[in-house]
Amino acid sequence: MNKNNHIKSYCHINEGIVSLNGKAVYENISPDFASFIKSAYHHFETDYSKFFKMDNLSKLAFMAAEVLLQEKSSPEQERNMAIVLSNRASSLDTDRKYQESIADENNFYPSPAVFVYTLPNICIGEISIRHKLHSENSFFIFDAFNADYIKEYSDSLLDTEKADEVLCGWVDFDEGRYEAFLYIVSHQGSHLHTKEEITRLYLT
Repeated sequence: MNKNNHIKSYCHINEGIVSLNGKAVYENISPDFASFIKSAYHHFETDYSKFFKMDNLSKLAFMAAEVLLQEKSSPEQERNMAIVLSNRASSLDTDRKYQESIADENNFYPSPAVFVYTLPNICIGEISIRHKLHSENSFFIFDAFNADYIKEYSDSLLDTEKADEVLCGWVDFDEGRYEAFLYIVSHQGSHLHTKEEITRLYLT
């Protein structure tokens, strides 16, 4: 196994704070996730109208990726970046909303706009479309953030040259509670890509 992979940059979104590489870059302590994520969207001057149609999980993952991928590639340059994400709640937040739309037989109205987000990996698709990524991608469900598995999986993508970089980490949304920790791993960076260092940065 290649021991020289590194963490290039990392982002947290939790409790109304967006941080990049350990430093807060935006703060809006709002009890309402919808208000917070909308204000973050405007703060970072994001221009992507489809954002407002996304479910909460996709909005959370999308904004964390926006903060990390601020350096846009040129139209001619394809970024060979894989995506490996994980969470605990899967797409339960959206699943519940869809269930509510079909539970009442007298008001039966299954919404295609909600149904399309009843898989957690849809957030990967939103990021890929936005940043024109066409490499490998996977979404895993764990009881808690599994630094060891994410490390081994992303390292294997780099070491087998299936990707030049990997956007990976944890993005979880359930009943208003949210947490995102995404990072970019590549052959160069400021932190060694070890289980211990990933865990330390996640807990920072």
